[in-house]
Amino acid sequence: MRVGIATDHGGFILKEELVAQLRAAGHDVVDFGAHEPNPSDDYPDIIIPLARAVAAGEVLRGIAICGSGVGASVCANKVGGVRAGLVHDHFSA
Repeated sequence: MRVGIATDHGGFILKEELVAQLRAAGHDVVDFGAHEPNPSDDYPDIIIPLARAVAAGEVLRGIAICGSGVGASVCANKVGGVRAGLVHDHFSA
């Protein structure tokens, strides 16, 4: 499966771990960034391209990560054709 993933600095370490696990499981991962933990990054600049890729069918699924998860999910939901949910555990997923 082709999966997109994006994060701000708050989720950088988690994103790196997820990318490795997804690739190990055989998925094609498109990494939209952040590519380094820069505290001055702005999550909409990273999340919106991911959400647009999902809406355009360039990736089948997208994983958006931020410090709390709230900003990333709200941001992704502003893109037409995208429905993002905040997930903190297996039950929510």
